[in-house]
Amino acid sequence: MAFTSAVIGLGGMGTWHVENIQKKVPRIHVKGAYDIRPEALEKTGRLGIQAYGSLDELLGDPEIDLVTIAIPNDMHKDTAIKALRAGKNVVCEKPVTLNSAELEEIIAVQKETGKLFSVHQNRRWDKDFNIVKAAKDQGLLGDLTFVESKVQGSRQSMYGWRGHKQNGGGMLLDWGVHLLDQIMQLDKSKIVKVDSHLLSVYTPGVDDNIKLMLLFESGMSAVLEMSTMCLINSYRWHVEGTSGTLCIRDWNCEGELYQLKADAAMEWDEDIVYTEAGPTRTMAPRPKYTMNQLPLPEVHVDWSDYYNNICDVLEGKAELIVKPEQSLRVMRVIDLLFRATEEGHGFACEL
Repeated sequence: MAFTSAVIGLGGMGTWHVENIQKKVPRIHVKGAYDIRPEALEKTGRLGIQAYGSLDELLGDPEIDLVTIAIPNDMHKDTAIKALRAGKNVVCEKPVTLNSAELEEIIAVQKETGKLFSVHQNRRWDKDFNIVKAAKDQGLLGDLTFVESKVQGSRQSMYGWRGHKQNGGGMLLDWGVHLLDQIMQLDKSKIVKVDSHLLSVYTPGVDDNIKLMLLFESGMSAVLEMSTMCLINSYRWHVEGTSGTLCIRDWNCEGELYQLKADAAMEWDEDIVYTEAGPTRTMAPRPKYTMNQLPLPEVHVDWSDYYNNICDVLEGKAELIVKPEQSLRVMRVIDLLFRATEEGHGFACEL
């Protein structure tokens, strides 16, 4: 079965959606796009798609089964609701809304209309994240204790409308929503405590360097860090578990995984151990004979699998992977993280 789609917003991400679908998702035919900027619509010729003269014209096209919303964040709610009520299935770029209350309004209309609604959390298909998830699912690390997930850039300011509060800019709503969605897929237990440091260093009015702290009911503690002025990058992931440790250094997914040997108990010496850290027993290096180095799990993923799942759902063959209720949970956590910085302290919660 083939589906016909259109894109609302033909900026960087809107153009990416068109090109990605055209190259990798043959079940979807992109018919056209609408953008309020005439210069953006000039790209439709190169892309081989139709330029709609208005949003109403696009939504009134009976051939369109699916619309993708790729416009500034503050316009998502009204546009999504209008598209759903026009009888269209809807994919919305992240962050889906500026807060959880707005998303609740969309979900109410989605239930009223019975149409598909999903948020483009494409980074669930990132290779680095799926390596970490596979290591956890395969039991290579034991129970996870400390997880650090970091994205570090060096260009200082937020780009374009992402640097403006009224448009829903800032790092928490930009990259934060991705890293939160990933960590909440890695551990699906309740979040019982949150705190945040949302700094505005180079982009007045919005958070551009942030650190998020989450404690899960399972006992896993996570620190998520996103920065815009880091000249020496740390690792992308550092994951500690009760029986192993995994490190992924970069987007190329270079890294290591060490696991305790089941039959190699470590013995403590009575004498003090002298190390580069000084005299210590607790922080002395672990004997190598008690560990195995394992290859990182092999994973095969592609961002286009998001749209393949959308097609499968519309054909009645699969369950939706990125559910609106999952996005609502993420937005409720984001609401509390904003509040934590505003009030200057963390919160106990059950999210």
